[in-house]
Amino acid sequence: MKLFFLSLTFCSIGFYATAQRTIDQRVDSVLKLMTLDEKIGQMNQYNDDWNATGPVTLDSTKRQQLRNGQLGSLLNCVGTRRTRVWQEVAMQSRLKIPLLFGQDVIHGYKTTFPIPLAEAASWDLEAIELSARIAATEASSAGVHWTFAPMVDIARDPRWGRVMEGAGEDPYLGSKIAFARVKGFQGNGLGNTNAVMACAKHFAAYGAAIGGRDYNSVDMSERMLWEVYLPPFKAAVDAGAATFMNAFNDLNGVPATGNRYLQRDILKGKWKFNGFVVSDWGSIGEMIQHGNVKNEYEAALSAVTAGSDMDMESRCYRNNLAQGVKDKKVPVRLIDDAVRRILRKKFELGLFDDPFRFCDAQREQAALNNPAHTAAARQVAAKSIVLLKNEKNLLPLSKNTKTIAFIGPLVKPKKQNKGFWDVEVPGVDSNFIVSQWEGLQNKVGNTATLLYAKGCDIEGDDRSGFAEAIEVAKKSDVVILSIGERRDMSGEAKSRSNINIPGVQEDLLKELLATGKPVVVLINAGRPLVFDYTAEHAPAILYTWWLGSEAGNAIADVLFGDYNPSAKLPISFPRSVGQVPIYYSHFNTGRPAGNDDDKNYRSAYNDLSIYPQYEFGYGLSYTTFQYSNLELSKRKMRIHEKIEVSVTIRNTGAYDGEDVVQLYLRDKVGSVVRPVQELKDFAKVKLKAGESKTLRFVIDKEKLSFYNQPLQWVAEPGDFELMIGASARDIRLRDRFELVQ
Repeated sequence: MKLFFLSLTFCSIGFYATAQRTIDQRVDSVLKLMTLDEKIGQMNQYNDDWNATGPVTLDSTKRQQLRNGQLGSLLNCVGTRRTRVWQEVAMQSRLKIPLLFGQDVIHGYKTTFPIPLAEAASWDLEAIELSARIAATEASSAGVHWTFAPMVDIARDPRWGRVMEGAGEDPYLGSKIAFARVKGFQGNGLGNTNAVMACAKHFAAYGAAIGGRDYNSVDMSERMLWEVYLPPFKAAVDAGAATFMNAFNDLNGVPATGNRYLQRDILKGKWKFNGFVVSDWGSIGEMIQHGNVKNEYEAALSAVTAGSDMDMESRCYRNNLAQGVKDKKVPVRLIDDAVRRILRKKFELGLFDDPFRFCDAQREQAALNNPAHTAAARQVAAKSIVLLKNEKNLLPLSKNTKTIAFIGPLVKPKKQNKGFWDVEVPGVDSNFIVSQWEGLQNKVGNTATLLYAKGCDIEGDDRSGFAEAIEVAKKSDVVILSIGERRDMSGEAKSRSNINIPGVQEDLLKELLATGKPVVVLINAGRPLVFDYTAEHAPAILYTWWLGSEAGNAIADVLFGDYNPSAKLPISFPRSVGQVPIYYSHFNTGRPAGNDDDKNYRSAYNDLSIYPQYEFGYGLSYTTFQYSNLELSKRKMRIHEKIEVSVTIRNTGAYDGEDVVQLYLRDKVGSVVRPVQELKDFAKVKLKAGESKTLRFVIDKEKLSFYNQPLQWVAEPGDFELMIGASARDIRLRDRFELVQ
């Protein structure tokens, strides 16, 4: 009888997997066959036995739990060989429900692209989507179904280590980038073997952690939440993101993981999100430490009631949900809703039809060794480099330069260039990463002599290498100094109270400047650093972030002008930690400081400029651009009408180049105070030397709307200021218009 039942079951599985029915019908067919224990199993995610990205729970019974149908997903399991082994175990379970394999593919799989904050500096949505597309192609070839990206948290505090993982301070730019990344990861849709499920994280407001301390509380108004921190998540929903991830923080006293308002009311209710929500690592159990629940039983009940569908690593669901159902504290319909959402994605991925369709070793090798991916990584890296300073047009370097001194602790390391959240690909070492030294060697070949000195370490006060560096500098025509932070000084759990360039690296710069040689400074970092001395005294500065596996080649391309830098800062750079948080779209006060000479009884620090070191949207080029002929199609706009804005951009320099033309608006008077300016559109335009183009933007009701005090999305009649600029501070053209009833 038992064998007969199993045979019927397997026939049923084969039927629902192949019959021409809707996915929802097929999901319901599976759900009817499942026991409560098997349903709860689908809501369970464990870490594989290697490469943990959180506190590990040792568990020697994973395989048996999987055979029992008590596990729905694994994370940190990559490679076709290893994923196949685990999937084969899943096929030994009663219902043969396939596993989902998730991985933090944040900025590339094997081919590593710039960290997300650096990519955001490109303001190039096509390049950002391409980066995610290639990451998905490689990751899916290695058995990965699901990436825990993009992180779409708005972040305005560079002390927060995870600022490197997002798109910066602005909700408009952040929303555009969130949309592009989701589209890149999911490609032409789930079910294609080169697509992975995207996961918008961390829901919500994690980037506003108090004091920039990771995992810390968030306390903000509802209006701030809706206007600034939720828009990128809504953009991810609009792009079709398959999954969301909870945040570690509490929001106004309620942990996000157990926050019904966020998950059920907003995400699954108002936004009609039909994917599933996964907790962050252990965040369900961590509600106990928050003081919101007293034990794991209450944590499980709180999370599932709030709308968390999958428990990453805390085991709270595995050990407590069945008892919650028995105690009539958890309605079975909540379990069924979560399991439906998870099974639906497994069907969409095609895993029921072929559990091993992402385990093709031949496809894996082809994807991981595709030269087109390498070329794209080099291109995106070059687009992400920000030219902060270029006195006397020191850059680009002449290709006739005979002797170059390349100095600093970050010149020769390879893996440092990958930045935080890189993937350890099985069987792949770091040799494919192009160091900065190798990139310069590749560029100059035998046409120039390269001299090297380390000079100092990234941290510490050892100056014993200064003398060698000075001697090397004296023998050169130009000095390139590569300094910054270690790649693991920015990232999760990497919050820092001191974000100055560490160690004695700026002291080394002082000594090199004293030689009288021209010095180009490369600053490698995952966040905005404070570098007042360098900003004031270095003649040329490139902010190179962490650029990925083609960092060396991309930096060399920019240094010698084979790529004209076009990146713009997606986040304001403070002059000191005392300015934090500083961002461009702030509210005015009753006593605003108009400039640095206007600070008496004003909203300003007496001992600091009112301006950041480098503002949002800032970035130089080797050429220059002239803005002119600003025209509006009308001066008065009714609520359902539009205004067309045109502006002419001319490349007035000697080099071909790209500029990011930024459109800002200010609502002069509102029922609630409005920011002094808000980014509402932008265009990246490529112009040959001497070429002109006319750009056109459209202003509609959506661009003029905001959340009023009752949290209604409204556009209020009144006067608006229009600003066209090269950055939030460098406004080139202004005009006004009126919104009328």
